[in-house]
Amino acid sequence: MHAHEAGALHADGYSAAPEWLPWPSDVNELEPGLWARNVTKDEAGELVVAGVPVSRIRDEFGTAAYVIDEDDFRSRAREFKQAYAAAFADPGLGGGADVYYAGKAFLCTAVASWIREEGLCLDVCTGGELAVALRAGLPGERIGFHGNNKTVAEIEAAVDGGVGRIIVDSHAEIDRVAAVARSRGVEVGVMVRVTAGVEAHTHEFIATSHEDQKFGFSLAGGAAFAACERIVARPGLRLLGLHSHIGSQIFETSGFELSARRVLALHARVRDELGVAMPELDLGGGYGIAYTTQHTPLPPAELAQQMAEIVRREVTSLGIDAPRVSIEPGRAIAGPSTFTLYEVGTVKPVQVDRGATRLYVSVDGGMSDNIRTALYGADYSCTMANRRSDAAPVISRVVGRHCESGDVVVRDEYLPSDVIPGDLIAVPGTGAYCRAMASQYNHTPRPPVVAVRDGEARLVVRRETVEDLLALDVADA
Repeated sequence: MHAHEAGALHADGYSAAPEWLPWPSDVNELEPGLWARNVTKDEAGELVVAGVPVSRIRDEFGTAAYVIDEDDFRSRAREFKQAYAAAFADPGLGGGADVYYAGKAFLCTAVASWIREEGLCLDVCTGGELAVALRAGLPGERIGFHGNNKTVAEIEAAVDGGVGRIIVDSHAEIDRVAAVARSRGVEVGVMVRVTAGVEAHTHEFIATSHEDQKFGFSLAGGAAFAACERIVARPGLRLLGLHSHIGSQIFETSGFELSARRVLALHARVRDELGVAMPELDLGGGYGIAYTTQHTPLPPAELAQQMAEIVRREVTSLGIDAPRVSIEPGRAIAGPSTFTLYEVGTVKPVQVDRGATRLYVSVDGGMSDNIRTALYGADYSCTMANRRSDAAPVISRVVGRHCESGDVVVRDEYLPSDVIPGDLIAVPGTGAYCRAMASQYNHTPRPPVVAVRDGEARLVVRRETVEDLLALDVADA
């Protein structure tokens, strides 16, 4: 309960802090493992990213702002690429593996260019994401196109852009892709999205491989095999392989093992009964990151080795040649590379259960730039970013500026008790699904994205303005 360390901050020894949150030995220090690799604090306690102090970012770009450590993003992308290439290098495991960055985590033209330059592939799931990928010069053969309800226009754009794989999600979509292929006189490579009946240990809204959900073809009842039959029978389609995705924010590989076993069994059946040796297998993504001290993600090299051993065991058991494996990390690359920088507007101590006090710190952002706390109950950490403090820590809740009681950014964290309006707060781990899911709730323009590298900061996505909001209104409607 933190009663001893907190002393007089809590009545009757009761703390408003959750049990998992450790008492800070120094509230000014950064928690290891939560921040991008080039983020530190200087002697005055100011947060510095790749040589740029956050006060400079505030002065030049304003707050709220997403701040990406570009080298951190690139190095995480390289680590996944190198780790999986090494782990699957054995010809008996396909002679290598492909890493598709999951663009839904966060995508802009600059990020797509980094992915291209680092030699990764890119997974997109809408026509808009596809347009960004092509604008960044990513070769079509290095793009995979997901989505459970692709429009004909999106399929046409994918085929015309030379997309290397379209992951089909329904019989109607198989027919649509086949029709576009015939109209263009080309052959289109497709993969079948399979729901393997494996539910990862994750939040129910983002667990995607249990049966009762919108994605893919179920293994139960033969639906996935029937989809493969339909593709083989359609001129203009080439069956590349199977695709499975078991969820998000996953910290162990046991779920992948069961999924791989079931999907590879279907792979063997397609070979035996349809005479098609599919060359590829995509095991999805969903690798977790550390948002708080509760989380202990595996490094890419360890993940890759465990995944390789899973595939080796299953193909050996089935007596089949290993297809070339691909994976789709998004959050694991983008998430830790970014923090969100806010300015404090108000500070309010609030009496909570049994007389304990929680400090409510309101910042100039909120659920419009990070919906995950409200939507998923996600936990985040934070630090005071502009100065060092000798004040005692106090359990705090960082909240936003929106007209919504659930507008919480960080539910529980220790901040110095002397935090005041004008101070800066930085929240790590916001690179995935924060800007991507950002909204204009309460007509709030979305924040900019600032990339920092080698002592230089630059915009990669500009801040929206009130003029941007008004430009969408038809004034004389």
